[in-house]
Amino acid sequence: MTRPILLIVDYNLSRIDEVRHLRDHTRDHHGATVVLIRADPTEADRSIVDEVLDLDPLRDDFAEMGEKLLGDRRERIRAGIVFSDNAVHSGAELLERLGVPVDSPRLADGAFSKYRYRLTEARVADLLETQRIMVPAFAEIASLDQLRAFAREHPGGFVVKPAAEGNNRGVVVVRAGDDLTAVFAEVLPYLEGGVICEELIPYRREYSFDGLGSLEFLTEKISATGRYPVEVAQVLPARLDEHERATLERAGRQANVLVGQCDGPFHNEIKLSDDGLSAAVVEPNRRPGGMKIWSLARWVYGIDLHHRWIDTAFGTAAGVERLVPGCSAATVLLGVGTDRAFSPADVLPDASPFPDAVRATAERFGLADGELTVTEFSWLSAERRDLHAVARDNADFAAQGCVVLRGDRTDIRTVVHALREAWLDALDRALAVPTPVRKAR
Repeated sequence: MTRPILLIVDYNLSRIDEVRHLRDHTRDHHGATVVLIRADPTEADRSIVDEVLDLDPLRDDFAEMGEKLLGDRRERIRAGIVFSDNAVHSGAELLERLGVPVDSPRLADGAFSKYRYRLTEARVADLLETQRIMVPAFAEIASLDQLRAFAREHPGGFVVKPAAEGNNRGVVVVRAGDDLTAVFAEVLPYLEGGVICEELIPYRREYSFDGLGSLEFLTEKISATGRYPVEVAQVLPARLDEHERATLERAGRQANVLVGQCDGPFHNEIKLSDDGLSAAVVEPNRRPGGMKIWSLARWVYGIDLHHRWIDTAFGTAAGVERLVPGCSAATVLLGVGTDRAFSPADVLPDASPFPDAVRATAERFGLADGELTVTEFSWLSAERRDLHAVARDNADFAAQGCVVLRGDRTDIRTVVHALREAWLDALDRALAVPTPVRKAR
């Protein structure tokens, strides 16, 4: 066989449909075979690509071993992409060894470890601060005494979080008077991989600077308030004034420079000051954003970034003009109304709680047919799980849904909040055994 090869280095299981989408474009437009590398591959992995190699990207010798395993087909490997945080450094190193174009392996660790990124920021703090980019104080901790010491130095509040962990897991906001022993117990499971404290960024609004190569756009994040600042929705396009957009783009590009991004994807989470003149990077990522952000971009801007990623890897991507939105869209995380064990099997077979919630939301705002439409819906897990009504991280949600809003009769952000409320009622009606009546919200 002489077909060229696209190498995909790792992916998160929640993104299996995206890998299929990448595979189809690779086969149809580049006539290439798709080879996936990931640890402990399953039959599901083997079903979505042509070949799977079993190798853990977190192994110290991953790049060396990968090069050996692929040595007999080195000449056929024409392109490669890295599709997980765990592989952002080792995967880039492997592709570089194989002679495949890839963004910097040397700087990639900053896109995996929040601690290493803060160290990099601290080294160029003077440069960043002249650009009105806040550099939060931070410290790695391994004991309750170290947590208490950081608390004394930052009485105004701070964040404790794993040094390298996604999906908002383990992130706790600490305020004056909080029980530090309880806080430490919450992050104890993450100590082996590292835990950091960060000065509280005093900005309320959060966005992400997303894109691929020089193609960029801004996504607005809607997060919960309180002890667990978990994200509950992503919205496109972000609603911003020009000076706010300039501030976020400046911070996002600086983050890309610090983690070595140039041609590949990025998703940099950034907070913006109330006056729109200052920003702070929450964390950078050298991968597509989660929560279907690239799908939102496809519906809003009419561009398939997954296809473009593959074309960029093969060196065939065409030029693109500035992105212009044709509608608005959101991905919404959907929870439960009371603390409970939940499985999608609890939902009656003929029930459709998400379309019901979207229909109720459209009626609430007087929207015509076709103005608010469902584009995607999925349960986040088929397993029975204990879920909290007040989500502590993204694992506390039951489902995820995407909607597109056309016209200007209402704002997508208002729709998001109403839809999350309507969902709780729709889910209760759809359950075989209804949950207890909730207190008025």
